[in-house]
Amino acid sequence: MLSEMSSDEDFSIVTGDDLKLQRVQEKIEKLKADHDALLKDQKLLLDARNSNVQFTQEFQLRAENLRKNLEEEKLKKAEAEKKEQEKLEDLKQENERLEMELRSVDQKLKDLEETNQSLRQQTEVSTAVPEKKVVFNGETANGAHASGFDLKPHIVYPMEGGTALITFEDEEVAEKILALKEHEVILGDCKIVVQAEPVRFLVPDVVEMDTQVCPRRILVSNLPNKESKERILDKLEIHFSKSKNGGGEVDEIDMLEDSGNVVITFVDSNIAKGLTDKQTHEVEMERGKKHKVKVTPFLNGDITLLQTRNVVCDKTVLLTGIPTVMDQDNLQDLLEIHFQKTANSGGEVDAIIYNPEGQKTLAVFEQDSSEDEQNQ
Repeated sequence: MLSEMSSDEDFSIVTGDDLKLQRVQEKIEKLKADHDALLKDQKLLLDARNSNVQFTQEFQLRAENLRKNLEEEKLKKAEAEKKEQEKLEDLKQENERLEMELRSVDQKLKDLEETNQSLRQQTEVSTAVPEKKVVFNGETANGAHASGFDLKPHIVYPMEGGTALITFEDEEVAEKILALKEHEVILGDCKIVVQAEPVRFLVPDVVEMDTQVCPRRILVSNLPNKESKERILDKLEIHFSKSKNGGGEVDEIDMLEDSGNVVITFVDSNIAKGLTDKQTHEVEMERGKKHKVKVTPFLNGDITLLQTRNVVCDKTVLLTGIPTVMDQDNLQDLLEIHFQKTANSGGEVDAIIYNPEGQKTLAVFEQDSSEDEQNQ
């Protein structure tokens, strides 16, 4: 019994404590395993955390480098854009300058074309003057402006009433008459006192004109002297209105009274050029008889420069203060007789005209033909 009891007690002790101890041991082992696992997990987490920290630091470094690179790229891009903008602005300014130069060149070309056209017209009208007989007589012209047309003076001088104009052959006689100033003139049973004054004119000294060829007009010269004005105009209109003669419909025809030349205006502007190119035309003035006329361009012109000067007529004296004491012809004759006498400081009289009080007279002064004869 004792042995059984002893064995039971031993069994219970062995089995109970050992079992507990075993369980405790198992729990301990399990806790150790859990602890080891936790340590491993902790290590993994620490490693992961450290790796993440390192990755984060590397990422931040890379991000910083990228930011710096981006800023540098932005600065470079901005600098490049600025340079491109400056280049674009320079190109724009250069383009504007070239456009201005182009406009300037176009204007110069236009001006040159107008000048060229004017020169062509001048070349075309180099003979565009009425037909005149000229000859070289050995005289030369001095000065830079010697070339040009020699215009003969034709001055209309309005005379007041109670005056006379007297022209002497010799300038010295006119000078003596002017020097005395007052002259006592015997007129039969009475006498009058007249004053001698110089005749002054305001005449053109320098004249410049801008001329252009009129596309619808022609100037016809070298016309017959024996025919009447009406007949000349009729024959010219008939001739130049026919297309077989190179003409066309005539709009207007006029004779220039100062030169005796004729200006013909056509309806169309393409007629005049062909006629002036031919220049010489034969116009039938009488049946079976033709007369050669010259056709030249008609010039329209504007005066661009006019300079005048005062001149004194060397041979002509103006007599004033002449009362109407007798009829005009007798008084004029007596004045001429008085101023022809050398005793009165006079001399040979070329011309005289007396204008009574209350009347208006226009005296015409023209070129001195005696000087032309002396120069020839």
